[in-house]
Order: sequence, then C-alpha cells, then structure tokens
Amino acid sequence: MLFNSYEFIFLFLPITLIIYFLLNKYEKYNLAKGWLVLASLYFYSYFHKSYLILILLSIVVNYFIGDRLNIENETIKRKLLLILGSVFNIGALGYFKYYDFFIENINYIFRINIPLLDILLPLGISFFTFQQLSFVIDSYYRKNLRYDFLSYSLFVTFFPQLIAGPIVLPTEMLPQFENLENKKINWENMNRGLYIFSIGLAKKVIIADTIGVYANVGFDVMKSLSFVESWLTSLAYTIQLYFDFSGYCDMAIGIGLMFNIVLPINFNSPYKSTNIQEFWKKWHMTLGRFLTNYLYIPLGGNRRGEKRTLLNLLIVFLVSGIWHGAGWNFIIWGMLHGVCILIHRVWKNSGRKLNKFVGWFITMNLVNIFWVFFRAKNLKGAFKVIEGMFNFSSIGNGDMSRFLYAVNERTNGIGVDENTIIFPLAIIIIFLGKNSIFKCENFKISKISTLEINLYFILSILYLMRVSTFLYFNF
Repeated sequence: MLFNSYEFIFLFLPITLIIYFLLNKYEKYNLAKGWLVLASLYFYSYFHKSYLILILLSIVVNYFIGDRLNIENETIKRKLLLILGSVFNIGALGYFKYYDFFIENINYIFRINIPLLDILLPLGISFFTFQQLSFVIDSYYRKNLRYDFLSYSLFVTFFPQLIAGPIVLPTEMLPQFENLENKKINWENMNRGLYIFSIGLAKKVIIADTIGVYANVGFDVMKSLSFVESWLTSLAYTIQLYFDFSGYCDMAIGIGLMFNIVLPINFNSPYKSTNIQEFWKKWHMTLGRFLTNYLYIPLGGNRRGEKRTLLNLLIVFLVSGIWHGAGWNFIIWGMLHGVCILIHRVWKNSGRKLNKFVGWFITMNLVNIFWVFFRAKNLKGAFKVIEGMFNFSSIGNGDMSRFLYAVNERTNGIGVDENTIIFPLAIIIIFLGKNSIFKCENFKISKISTLEINLYFILSILYLMRVSTFLYFNF
C-alpha cells in the first residue's frame, strides 16, 4: 500500500487512527499497541504476503538477542550474542539483496554458470535491518532498552517509517510509544501532521511523478542521447529524486505526528549545499547518522591519524553505495562521493577557501552527474547518459522531437507543455522556497493554512490516477 493511493488516504490511515485512539481512550493500551502492530504488518504485507515471514522472524530473533544482552552479565556470552545478532542481520540482508549479484560476478570472473536464485527483494529490508542492528548494538552497550516484545515489534513495524525510513534508533522511538500523553489525541499534532503530509503528497504526485517521465524516457527508452537530451534526463532525475524522497520524508513525519510520534528529520534542503560534506549532512540524514555511529566511529573515526581517517571515510561511502543497491553502478556512485569527500577534507584542512557560489555550482554538478550511476539500471545505461552529457559535438542539434514524442506517449494524456511548467516551479521551490522543517516548526492553524492543505490535497487527488512507488522503495 502506498501513501499516495486512495486506499491509504481514505481508508487505511483514518481507520487505523480512529481505532488506535479509541482503544487508548478506554485505557486498552496494549490492545492499541497491538492494533498498530497488526495494522503496520497489514500495510507491509499489502505489497507481498511472503514479506511477513521474514520480518516476523527478524523481529523474534533480534528481540531475543537484544533482551538477553540486556540481562546477561558474562562478557564472553554477551560478545557471542552481539556477533550472532550482527551476523544474522547482515547475513539476511546479504542473502536477499546481494546473493544474485555476487553469483553473477563469480560466474563472470571464473566463466562458470552457478544458477541464480532470482530472490524477491523484501521491501524495506535495508531499513528495518539497520534499525534492528542498532537495537542489538545499543543493547550490548546497555542503553536502557528493556522493553516488552509488543513495544519492540511496534518500534520495528511502525508503518510510517517501515518501508523507506527514516532509520530510527530505539532510544528515540521506544520511549515515545510508552508515554501516556502520546496516547491521547493531540489536535495540534494532528493538524500539523496533516499539513506536512499534504505537502509531501503534492511533492510526490504533482512534481516528482511528472518530472520523472523525462528521466524515465532518457534512461529507459532512448538508445542514444544528444547533449541537451542527456542533461535534461539527468536534471529531471535529480529533481525527481529530490521531490520523491523529500515527499516521502514529509509524509512519514506527518503521519507520525498524527500518532503523536516525532520521527527524526531525514532531509534538509541538500541542493542548497556549498560543498559535498554539507550535502551529506542534509541528504538521508538518518543513514549518515547510522553509518557514523555504528561504522565510522567503531573503525576509529578521526582518532588514528589523517590517513586512517580518510580510509574510514572511504569505507563508509563504499558501504553507503552498496547499501543502496546490488550493482556496480551503486558501488561506483558510493566511491565517487567518497573520493569527493576526501578531496574536500584535504582541501579544507589545507586552509584554502572557495567562493560559496562556486562551491555550490561544483557540488550540484557533481551530485547531478553521480545520480546518473544511481538511477541507471546498469553501467551501460549510465555511460549512455554520461557520454551524451559530454558529447559537445551534438550541442547544435536542436531537434528534440523524438525525445518529446516519447515523453508525450507516457504522460497519460497530460501534455508536454503542461509538464514543462513543473520544471521551473520545482527549481523555484528547491532554491527559493522554505523547506518542510521550517513549515512544520512554524505551522499555525489558520484560514490560510487550511486553504493551503485543501489546495495540496485537491490538486494531488487529481494526479492520483497515475500511482507510482517511491524511488527509495527499491533500496
């Protein structure tokens, strides 16, 4: 079930909210919690029922290990439990997400033919695996995580963040589910959540899905691209991903607020960044936090000299690339960002400074080019776009009729001219608009905000005929 669907907006969400708060009103707290777990599992299994087996097994195993870590005192047993939990989580992620990719490369290198398993990738496995891994590790370090199984199940399955994040930590989520004040309807949170949800919905269905048609044509339809077509393709995806991911983050935060649960900020105007380090502090912020706390710092962070620091940073970005997907294009994407982070660090440590506009221009161009590897289905598709972006001999080729024809064929009756209006609107919002964090913090119920919510919803509903999944569902 998608946030941007009639079933979710008009049935699942209101029914789940009403029953949850009714049960809490009559002090049936465990029943309310159990209802939310069941609703979340239904939400998850709506995509594919077989997903339930894996997530339920994962919850049981991780809760048992975490619970034992919280009560076990013998050092050797605690270390063995930590190793067992880490191997289980990373092993499950590796099997479902990377097994076929690994076998494909083994077959290619050794010229053999080990059969692929064509494993169905469970939605959200990268997210809920990291979440549960953090629970196991934090339990090892005794961060006061003694909670019952039902609370833990809700921590893992809470549907607003289950599929595509944010990657939440047990210490920031579990206490919120236990707070009695959060079990009462808070109309301020309800209105604020509805407001942020409506903004995210509009970002997704009006802007991201509209501009995404151009990216899809360039990457998936055209066999070759001119200079202009390549840049239009890459920029379309850069904008699409921005509004698709930030739209999901907004909707997740908005739904969380409706349940009086504050989810961590995961997106903060990253395209305004003036260097690559700043970009990564504002893009997928909870992934960066997880990799910093559970990989970079354990590797030694910046405590073992500059060379080791640079190596640790490179490892973090390599892992980030692999985490996003099983393919050499993701590995290359992670490595490119890692190399740029190292260059930035060396430059910064040398005392040199760069004009902010120049820094922004360089950062945005690098991010845009690197997204090509992120979006392409394989390296061949990535190099097709990259080659066109630097095919200066085709600059004079002003005939884009074949490209626009292909776009028009895939717009479900919405003309190219109407789509084109969205491009400048999207750019204005990215660089001149106030982001959702500011809007959420400064929200006040008024005639204007009510009108704004209604406008976002009405316009979004008109676009719901072309329902599409969120891009981060693929990771």
